[in-house]
Amino acid sequence: MENAALLILLAYVLIFVGFIGSLLPLVPGPIFIWLGVLAWAVQDGFASIGWPTLVLLALLTIAAWGSDLALTALISRRVGASWKAVGGAIVGGFAGGLLFGAWIPVLGTLVATILGAVAGMIALEYLDKHNLRLALRSTRGYLFGVLASSLLEAMIAVLMIVIFIWQAFL
Repeated sequence: MENAALLILLAYVLIFVGFIGSLLPLVPGPIFIWLGVLAWAVQDGFASIGWPTLVLLALLTIAAWGSDLALTALISRRVGASWKAVGGAIVGGFAGGLLFGAWIPVLGTLVATILGAVAGMIALEYLDKHNLRLALRSTRGYLFGVLASSLLEAMIAVLMIVIFIWQAFL
């Protein structure tokens, strides 16, 4: 009984972290949701949530991850950002989130990640093109791509949670 309660608690925590993670850039939210649903299924003996549901949720997780990468990269490239600048945004986002995000949990990480990504992209785009106006234009495109991909990832995360609730409780 005690192990079941711990697995249920773990499932809820993972699903919650996954939902929050789907709203934050560079945090793989859907994988946490999938792991939470898997924990729930294990404690339930796969009675209400079986392998077909877990496979569907895994496919949605892969779709969310792929769309996150694709939308950000495609929109950034469409406005003229170089691959170096996109890489600079990714490295800057990780560095900002890791180095400065701990000061204020969650919100600080979000702000530090975004500021790090913007700084990384502007710096590398300026170094590549030697034009601040083009660097800022590319950065605006990158931010739009991140926003679009985060919105899509959040929608997929909500769909995953709805499927979980439907299978587990209805």
